[in-house]
Amino acid sequence: MTPVVTNLTAVTEFILLGFPTQGTMGFLHPLLFSLVYLCALLGNGLIVLITTLDWHLHTPMYFFLRSLSFSDLCLISATVPKSIANSLRHSSSISFPGCVLQVFMMIFSAGAELNLLTVMSLDRYAAICHPLHYEVIMIKDRCVQLTAVSWLGGCLYAVILTAGTFSLSYCGSNVVHQFFCDVPQLLAISCSENVMSKFVPILISVVLTVCSFIFIVISYVHIFSAVRKIPSTEGKSKAYSTCLPHLLVVVLYLFTGCFAYLKPTSVTPSMSDLVISMFYMVVPPIFNPIIYSLRKQAMKSAVGR
Repeated sequence: MTPVVTNLTAVTEFILLGFPTQGTMGFLHPLLFSLVYLCALLGNGLIVLITTLDWHLHTPMYFFLRSLSFSDLCLISATVPKSIANSLRHSSSISFPGCVLQVFMMIFSAGAELNLLTVMSLDRYAAICHPLHYEVIMIKDRCVQLTAVSWLGGCLYAVILTAGTFSLSYCGSNVVHQFFCDVPQLLAISCSENVMSKFVPILISVVLTVCSFIFIVISYVHIFSAVRKIPSTEGKSKAYSTCLPHLLVVVLYLFTGCFAYLKPTSVTPSMSDLVISMFYMVVPPIFNPIIYSLRKQAMKSAVGR
């Protein structure tokens, strides 16, 4: 029997149709993204520099913040510079290897950030619920180990999800309706007929995210229970000002990410997809330095020194 040959060509590059490269938007997009990227570089770079040089900030909390700022730099650098370069060149293409690298770096950075946010909730739990034993619990070696596990976990997520995404066949449309190579949009254009293989990367992402979220919620239930028992109003206010911003960032980051990965992807471009992706790809690297560090008196003093 003669085998049936399908007239399909393997995809060698992808077309990113997130933002227009022509007209007014073609001018505003690289300008706004350049300003956003510059703010993220300055804010997170300043935190990494100050927490490294100032020995007053060599504490577990600022040790984790330094790692978080570095993961933010990696996260925004994985997507925004390529989008800016494409706009300036009036191009929308990205090579297949470039797309693979972008997905890997994005998931690696996002996974490490998720793990670090989980570790930071553990640090806040130890500081507020067990203040007398805090220095014993969060010793330097343990902080290094938790950070290393966070980054190794992010690398493992990236290997699994990237391999799962690009083990599928891409032989039809190569148009990605996003300003970067994102997993849901790539799965939507895959021509693989095995439906389960398309759901595996999404399922892994959601399970890991939900597990981290449950751990963070349990930590904060104990934290807020302990805060309620603090006798002084000033002590309660200080604890809430430290914990509530962290919880807000976690909820925004996780919920927008989960929504983007769980919502049905459309074959037509959607502005909502772009807006949602901004909340978990661009917003955290900009606002994390303000929420976590630059508004703290210790950081202001360190900048002054």
